[in-house]
Amino acid sequence: MAPSESTAHLRTILVPVDGSHASLQAVAIAGEIARGNKGKVFLVHVIEVKRNLPLDAEVESEAEAAERILAEAQQVAREQGFTAEGEILQAREAGTAIVDESVNLNVDLVILGSDYQRPFGEFQFGKVVEHVMRNAPCEVWLCRHKVEE
Repeated sequence: MAPSESTAHLRTILVPVDGSHASLQAVAIAGEIARGNKGKVFLVHVIEVKRNLPLDAEVESEAEAAERILAEAQQVAREQGFTAEGEILQAREAGTAIVDESVNLNVDLVILGSDYQRPFGEFQFGKVVEHVMRNAPCEVWLCRHKVEE
């Protein structure tokens, strides 16, 4: 895929992954853009650590799940013909960790995968998506899945 003028400047892309189909779809989209621009994709999974635990506490079951999620996202990347660096972060709030990582990596784009959420009968972004949309210093794209009946 040759880069279009609208995406040619997007060379470094961060994709937070949570194991959902929407986040894996975001990985595939990031790969298409990065391949066309000779760019790089970074994957991140954030383990939210409860406030009653130290931030560096070993949360074994969450760490095992995080490893599986990153492995699945990296498999999607391989199937799409690109490699992606993956990292597991521990933080109090996933949204803050994603924004901080976008700054640390100096990415051009964050692609968020989100399932359709209607916890109170009305569509809502969720706190992570909302925080990243408001605070990331780069472009943010949202890959929202269709409404499931």
